Amino acid sequence: MQKLKVPHDAFVIVSDGRKALFLRNVGDQRFPNLRTEQVFVDDNPPTHEQGADRPGRTFKRAKTNRRAAMEETDLHDRAERLFSQRIADEIDKLVHERQIAALVVAAPARALAELRRHFHADVQERIVAEIDKDLTNHTIFEIERHLVG
Repeated sequence: MQKLKVPHDAFVIVSDGRKALFLRNVGDQRFPNLRTEQVFVDDNPPTHEQGADRPGRTFKRAKTNRRAAMEETDLHDRAERLFSQRIADEIDKLVHERQIAALVVAAPARALAELRRHFHADVQERIVAEIDKDLTNHTIFEIERHLVG
């Protein structure tokens, strides 16, 4: 993996669909020094703890008594998608309020794809790198080490 250059004052967004860290590089490109600016945590219990009802049932046809189960709604997955949308909105707000010039986004593939869906064009223009990896439970030092290779 080639070394990533994170410019001074660039933001590194680390997210996984339940937690997001907004880190700012107060160091330079060669020696990043990340500082935590904001932390977002979503209280998202598993689906079986969120819903009490069983999936509904429906009749296949009017002439028979056969019934078919309806697909259960994955409330946990839905909450993760909404959280990603919220984080994308926060990034957009951050870019506009603080005039951020460079962003690095690190998230697992699924969360990264969901974030991309919600990024505005001006946010996408500022992304200098995307890292397809879950770094949310790593220390700041480990994240810095991962960025510089």
